[in-house]
Amino acid sequence: MRLDEMKEGQHGRILRIGGETRLRRRILEMGLTKGSEIYIEKYAPLKDPLELSVRGCHVSLRVKEAAEIDVEALK
Repeated sequence: MRLDEMKEGQHGRILRIGGETRLRRRILEMGLTKGSEIYIEKYAPLKDPLELSVRGCHVSLRVKEAAEIDVEALK
């Protein structure tokens, strides 16, 4: 499943990060790396961006960017 398909309150693990080189580098710099566990905190009122927690930090991603990240749902 893709990260943008996850619901609020769901846990997951990153399997793959796609996208163009610049976007991929930006995502990796934010701490979203393969194998990292994430928690979907909330979506903004208009569903963009989404806020997630990874490695104890809060990160906001646009839904378009989140669509480039493949995850597996946990719990």
